[in-house]
This record gives sequence, structure tokens and C-alpha cells, in this order.
Amino acid sequence: MTNATMNILHIDASARPGRSDTDLHGSHTRRLSARFVERWLEARPGDRVDYLDVGQQPPAHVSGRWIHAAFTPPAAREPWMAQVLAESDRLVDQLVAADLIVVGLPMYNFSAPAQFKAWIDNIVRVGRTFGFDRSRGAVPYWPMLADEGKRVVLLGARGDHGYDAGGRIAHLNHTENSVRSALGYIGITEVYEAAVESDEFGGEQLAQSIRRAEQRVDALVDALLEPADTTLSAAAA
Repeated sequence: MTNATMNILHIDASARPGRSDTDLHGSHTRRLSARFVERWLEARPGDRVDYLDVGQQPPAHVSGRWIHAAFTPPAAREPWMAQVLAESDRLVDQLVAADLIVVGLPMYNFSAPAQFKAWIDNIVRVGRTFGFDRSRGAVPYWPMLADEGKRVVLLGARGDHGYDAGGRIAHLNHTENSVRSALGYIGITEVYEAAVESDEFGGEQLAQSIRRAEQRVDALVDALLEPADTTLSAAAA
């Protein structure tokens, strides 16, 4: 782990405003993401955290004007286009500046929340995070954030249980994989995961899942702080 100051982008996507360890009906994903960042800063208090709450303040959804502006070459853009893309530019700048992205990502109806998908749609940007050139032939696209060493931690919560790989309903989980696909498209492929399950069951079943998820979060912090001393791999995460 480098001693240089790192930039952490901490994103929460839950519609629930509180944390389940401090607030009645609070969010498990906010609980996990806060735990990760707090433990990280205990070890590296000088690192910078940029916080983004898309659960409470979602980005604007992509519109026809947005698409027109984004696919217009910068030199040919009209003034209104810069205004339409201003929020997207800010979100892309945050992502580009980040070394580590920590996301509280609940499952809503088998996939990521719409407010987080709006973030994805704003940061997957032609000319900013992926390139496009028809002269390249059959594969005109390429990732622009590859080989930058960015790492992502997805911290989830699910009402049922068995969504992890090999689980009884893993085929219904389109949450983490959809995010992996979108981020991989722009060149960010080192992704780790932890999740709380059984929220709808409550009781000891939920309590055990929370404990396991928190242990996984702690292990991820330790592993990512000292990658040379661990066998943890993103592919198996």
C-alpha cells in the first residue's frame, strides 16, 4: 500500500436515510459502507473522502438532450450542451480522481436502485470514460480508465437469501454483476463484494448475516490495505 494520500469515493444508494446500527429502519448498506470507510480511515487518517449520496440526491436521468450533447464533439458543442452535461462532468471528475470506490448498493427488485443506475448512466460517457472510433472496425469501443489501479467495493443488502454465486436464487441477482459489467466497460475491473441477506426474515437469521457481512467488510479493509500480504483476489470476491 502506498503512503501517498489516496482518494476515496464513498457512494450510498439506499433510499433509507439512516444506518441500521444507529437508526430505526435504517439501511444495512449505509451501515456497511460507513464501517468500511471508518475502519479505513483509522488506518489511513490522511486519505481524502469524497461522499456522494445518490440515494437521497439522485443524479438526473439521461435525456434526449443529454445524449445529443454527449455525442457531439466537444469543439462543436453549443453553450446549452455544456449546461446539460455539467452534472455528468462533475460525477466523471469524481470517479476519475478516485483510487478506491466504496458503494453501499442495496438490491431493489433483483437489480441496482434506479438512483444508482442514474449515476452509472452519467459516468459511462463517450470521450470521458470510454472511447469510440468507427475507423477501428468491428470493435470501435475501448475503456479509458483501464490500468489506473482503481478498486471498487460493493456492499449490498438483500431481502431474501441465497443470492451469492452458487446460491439457490443466484440467477435472480442482477445487482452486482450489472455494476461489474458497466464499470468493466470503462476499464475498472478490480471489484470486491460483501452483502447482508435475509432482511425480510429478521431475527437471528438476519443478525447472523449482518455479523458475517461485517466480518467480510473488516477482512476487505485489511486485505486492501495490505494487498501484498493476502491471497484475496477480486476475481474470487
